[in-house]
Formats: sequence, C-alpha cells, structure tokens
Amino acid sequence: MKRVSNYTLAILAALASVLLFFLDISAIADALINSDIRRKAGANQPTTQLRGLLPKNQYPQEPNPVAEMAVAQRAIRKVFLAIEQAEGAGARVRRSIGTHNLRNFSPFLMLDHFSIKPGAGFPDHPHRGQETITYLLEGGVDHEDFAGNRGSLSAGDLQFMTAGRGIVHAEMPRQNPDGSPNVGLQLWVDLPKDLKACEPRYRDLRAAEIPSVDVDDAKATIKVISGQSHGVDSVKELAYTPVWILDIVLRPGAKVTQPLPKGWNAFSYVLEGDAFFGEGDARTKVEQYHNAVFNQAGDVVHVESDPAAQGSTRLVIVAGTPLDQEVVQYGPFVLDSKEAVYQAIADYQSYSNGFERAKDWESEIGKSMVH
Repeated sequence: MKRVSNYTLAILAALASVLLFFLDISAIADALINSDIRRKAGANQPTTQLRGLLPKNQYPQEPNPVAEMAVAQRAIRKVFLAIEQAEGAGARVRRSIGTHNLRNFSPFLMLDHFSIKPGAGFPDHPHRGQETITYLLEGGVDHEDFAGNRGSLSAGDLQFMTAGRGIVHAEMPRQNPDGSPNVGLQLWVDLPKDLKACEPRYRDLRAAEIPSVDVDDAKATIKVISGQSHGVDSVKELAYTPVWILDIVLRPGAKVTQPLPKGWNAFSYVLEGDAFFGEGDARTKVEQYHNAVFNQAGDVVHVESDPAAQGSTRLVIVAGTPLDQEVVQYGPFVLDSKEAVYQAIADYQSYSNGFERAKDWESEIGKSMVH
C-alpha cells in the first residue's frame, strides 16, 4: 500500500472542512425555505430541519394557524316565522323555505316542520328532479314506492330519497298508542342538472349510525347527520347534492362556534327554545319556529343559549353548495325549464319516461289513512 504524505493529508482535511461548511449552509437554507413555505401555507408542522443546526434561542417560532387565520362570523340576512299551514291529507306543516319569505335558496327548495296525527299523511304522489331528506323527530313513519321498496322510520332516523327521473311513493304515519302526532323535518334539495334524469334511489340513515360530539364542557351536543363538526365526520354518500345537516342541543349557557364551507348557502331553524346568533352588537335572538338565513360571506356560525333559560334549545344548522342553474318548480316536479316541467306532467299522466311503474299501482299503506 502506497504511503500518503502529510502534505496530501493536510489538503484532504482542508477540502473536507470546506465541503462540510457548504453542506451546513445548504441545510440551513433548505430548512429556512421549507419553514417559510409551511408558514405561508399555514401548515401546523414542527420545524425540525433547524434542530441541531442553530442554538436553541435562535429556533424559529412555530406558526399558530389559529392565531394567523382570520375567522369571520356569518351575519344573519333575515329571520322569519315558519307559519303553520295544511299540507298533504290532513297534515300540518310549518314551511320556512318554499314560501314568499324564502324561495329557491339554492340548493334548498323547501323545508317543512311537519306534524302528522293519526288519520293524516301523504298518500301516493310523484316526484321528479330533486332529493328529499326526511328527519323524524318523534313517532314513526312508513314509506312505500312503486318499485316495491318499503320501510319505516323511527325517531332519530333519516331517509334520503333521490327522485331523479321519477318516482311515486307514499309516506304515512304510524298510529302511536298515546295518539300523539308524528313530528319531523323534510328538506327538498335540488339535483344538479346532469343528475335530474338519474335512476331513483333510497338511503336510510338510522339514529344509531349518526355520530355526535359534545362541546363547551358538554353543555352542547351536536349530531353530525351530514358534514363535519369539531373533528367528527358524518356517514358518507348520503345524497348527490353536497349538504351539511347538524342537529344541535344547547343546554343553558352553552356556546358553539361551527365552521361552514366557504360560499355555501346556510340557514338555521330553531325547533325548541330561543337561540342567540353572533356576538356583541351583532347578537340576534331567534325564537322557536323561526328560520335564520345567513349571508354567504364568513367562515363560522356562532350560537348561544341563555344561561337563565329554563330548558334546552334545539336547532338545526343546514348548509349546501349553490347550484348555478335555473329552477322551475311545479309542485313535486323540479326542473330547469317550463318545457321540462310540462314534459314531467305529461310523462306522469301517460305513465312514461320514468313513471311506467305507476300504472295500476297503489300503495298498501296509502289505502287507509290509519294503519
């Protein structure tokens, strides 16, 4: 083996020192660049690249995404009472969307807070072009359609029905032993234009499937029917049109701040008690059976209950992505032109183009108003 001179070793040592110096400078530069990228993106990731390269008192401060994020509350655009009216066969509903107060609040077409006593209901009727979401709060409701589908909803259950190109069905209440009414919410949601001719379908969501989360030291409970809240996600693939539905119970003094997707239309309907939305000068009281409609601008909805309230407040917050399309509605037919509505009426009357199975069909549950 050839001997290496002291002079050669000295040169190699010097070159190694220079190389290590530039490697350290490169690592520091890369770390600073990566840290700056993360800071601008708002990522909450530890800056580990500089650990060991700089003295501890020179470590960069970790970004605080909560502090840096400007959170704007959604302001209330309008508040109005859902006036009770007759609907179906002997049913009573409080309609807060689909009246002169609020019509075609895309993607929402109608919201009914219904109360159906024994002997009343919604016998055989058609739909085309929309989705209906039925949330049963009290009692029980049976449903049946012309395709042979049958089922029942109990308190806390939901049904997501896509009418698509056409369906005929019946929704009838059960007769409760104590004679009490069956109470719930039904929301009509518009379908995107390219899905209005899709095949009809159902998706039942049972109460046991719905996740919930307690917030504000368990003074508030949120059922995440659809969407997400405080780190809890809902069951997926419930409806074609993206919609969030949150059922919120506020015990006295509870406070909830709920983020909503940017640009979505949103509202809150108060089922029980009084709710207070916003803070400070923007604080607005919304009473039972009233609908609060929010502006699109903003990131969150803040809601509270009165600390001196005698009972809990219950409300739903609902949000959905607006659809950039025309809405032409005639009763249960929701299309994008008058011609399409006329065609839907003709198809239903002639049992064609999606309504073929309606010919000679009659639901069993609709034959008697009490079953």
